[in-house]
Parts: sequence; C-alpha cells; structure tokens
Amino acid sequence: MDRHQWGCLRALYDENIMGKAAALEAIALTIAGFDPSSGAGVTADLKVFAAHHLYGMACITALTVQSTLGVRRVEPVAPAIICETLECLQEDVGPAGLKLGMLATEAAVHEVAAFLVAAKIPREKIVLDPVIRSSSGKELLSAAGVARLRSELLARVGWVTPNLDELAVLIEAESVTRDEIPAAAAKLHRRAAEAGNADLHVLVTGGHLDRPDDFLRTPAGEEFWLKGERVETNATHGTGCAFSSALLCQLIKGKPAREAAEHAKAYVTAALKAAYPIGKGKGPMHHLFPFGA
Repeated sequence: MDRHQWGCLRALYDENIMGKAAALEAIALTIAGFDPSSGAGVTADLKVFAAHHLYGMACITALTVQSTLGVRRVEPVAPAIICETLECLQEDVGPAGLKLGMLATEAAVHEVAAFLVAAKIPREKIVLDPVIRSSSGKELLSAAGVARLRSELLARVGWVTPNLDELAVLIEAESVTRDEIPAAAAKLHRRAAEAGNADLHVLVTGGHLDRPDDFLRTPAGEEFWLKGERVETNATHGTGCAFSSALLCQLIKGKPAREAAEHAKAYVTAALKAAYPIGKGKGPMHHLFPFGA
C-alpha cells in the first residue's frame, strides 16, 4: 500500500473507529440480493457499513443459491414485498443514504425507482452498482430490466459504479477498452442528463484492467484516474458490492467526490490484503478487518 492509500485509511479509521458519536446516528440502506456465502449482496453491504461505523438496514430483492464457486439459482422477491419493505422502513427511520445493488427483475427496478421519487433521499447520497451479470456468468438482470434501469434509475441516482462490462451494457456498446473509458463515461452522463439528471457521477471500476485504476467523471465534467494496486488474491468475490457500499459511507460522512472515491478504493484494497481463505472458489474479502476480527 502506498503512502496516499495509507493516509486515506488512517483518516478513515481515526474518524470511524476512534469514534464520532454523530456517525452512529446515520443509517445506510442497501437494496440488493442475498448471497448465502456473504461475500456479496446485502450481508456484505451490512459488514461494510459496520466497518465504517454506520448502522445498516437492508431490503432483499432476490434470494440466490450460490457459494464461492458461483451462482446456481436466483429466486426474485415479489415486487409488492420490495415495495412494502421500503415503505415500512421509510415511514420509521429515513436513511441518510442508499446503495442499490442486484435488483433481479424489471418490476423491481420500477418499484425502486418509484420509491426514490417518494423518499426524497438526497440524490448525491444514492449509489447505483449496476449488477447485471455475476462473475461466474449468471444473468442477474434481464434485458428489459436493464432498459428500465437506463430509463428510470439513472435519472434518480447521484452515482453509478459500473465495471467495464457493465459500462458497455449501459451505453449499448459491444465492449469498452481502457482508452475508451472517458468517452464512454461521458456518454453515460449525457444519457442521464437527457433523462433529467445532470448531477450523475460516473465512477468506472478498473478491477478487470491489467492496472486496476478507476475513472471518475463528475457532473461538472472533471475527470480523474484513481490509481489502483493489483492485489494477488483469490478473495475477489463481491469487490464491486464492497466498493459501492464503502463509497456510500464516505458520501454520508460528507466527503467530497474524489476523496470519497479514494477512501472507498483504499478500503477495498486493504480488505483484499487482509482476506483469508474461505471456500473452494473465489472467496470474500475481509470486510471487517478494521476490527481485527
């Protein structure tokens, strides 16, 4: 870990673990699928929230049968249950921020988009991780669901965190190379603006690149490459989930865009380095490493 990454982590955990009481008052909500291996999905998100000293709540969109070896089956939750769960939570607590992960069905995308309109959560504290396909190749959102995600959700979120494959799907391209990332991010931003959302931050994750740098494009058109470090580990399950959830935590705490992204990246790098072997396939990172567990 370089000096900059260590500085990000030191600042992060001096603030979180050594304790600001106000942080305990903030509630982060994840809307995502359930992974029984807890490497991804809502249980992983809740661990990330806890690692950042935030209270986490969750709305499950789908049950999955999976392990570190891959996804075997997806059983979507009824849209009416998703709607009722979100309304129930909103009536009681009102989250400070929201992370959207696997939504599973077109109907779920629609219900979540409608919830965002009614809930009035600040757009800049809504992060969309566009989960479309699992790393093992299982489809996690239909083509109709992706279309509705483009038309409805991109208009209502402040951040989107696609990897290269997801970015290509969102802009309807066959693929996106490293050199094409800035133009592709700009295209995605234009699509959101055309849908009425000129405030979208596009943060492209670079874990699939030879050099895992991330790319950030702000609503003002500023562009930054965030330097990454390749960690040699098999514990890569759920990295996108963890990154987007860590990003949300930083935004809830009031960090500006670039700093929030850098802190989230530093957290994931450290969690990958702290991982220990679990399962026979691609295991989880160590989400709770700050607690020494």
